[in-house]
Amino acid sequence: MPKVALYNVSGSQVGEVELADSVFGIQPNTHVLHSAVLLQQAAERRGTHKTKGRSEVRGGGRKPWKQKGTGRARQGSIRSPQWVGGGTVFGPTPRSYGFKLPRKVRRLAIKSALSTKVISNEIVVLDQLALATPKTKEFAAILNNLKVARKALVVTANYEDNVALSARNIPGVKFVAAEGINVLDVLQYDRLIITKEAVEKVQEVLA
Repeated sequence: MPKVALYNVSGSQVGEVELADSVFGIQPNTHVLHSAVLLQQAAERRGTHKTKGRSEVRGGGRKPWKQKGTGRARQGSIRSPQWVGGGTVFGPTPRSYGFKLPRKVRRLAIKSALSTKVISNEIVVLDQLALATPKTKEFAAILNNLKVARKALVVTANYEDNVALSARNIPGVKFVAAEGINVLDVLQYDRLIITKEAVEKVQEVLA
């Protein structure tokens, strides 16, 4: 089992935590990670882009000139695709870009992402994280104590209003509860700051 240091909010090491091999100690599967990231990014696309076909553009009800005898190419409508102002051929229409991955693949992806953080030594486990009142300055001090100067994902076992409100104004910091942890966030942020209770909750679900 991989072992990592356990810190308090003052930045002092207060012990060690053993992480489950089945969740934090697997060999990361890069192909599955890529598929999971594509899944999330595709789900976030709005898919509202739209162009008008020849039946939707304005005008063109009458045949512009007779079929024969003019010396020009035959035309049926001034709103055919070859005309300026004509309809678009095979243009985009509103659609969903979402797709599905098997449940086992999704679970493997989040395990791979978490294991990547352990391998890269980019995980910080806290004994607890709770604030009496929403204070951005106080939360920034905690990050400073932990020597976190880059983008950080903060995870607690349950949704903590005061932590969320304190973290949201700090650039490069995102807060989620353990149930909301996902592959894209884990990979996007340089450091994963997670409480011991959240670790246990994640392991309970994924192990």
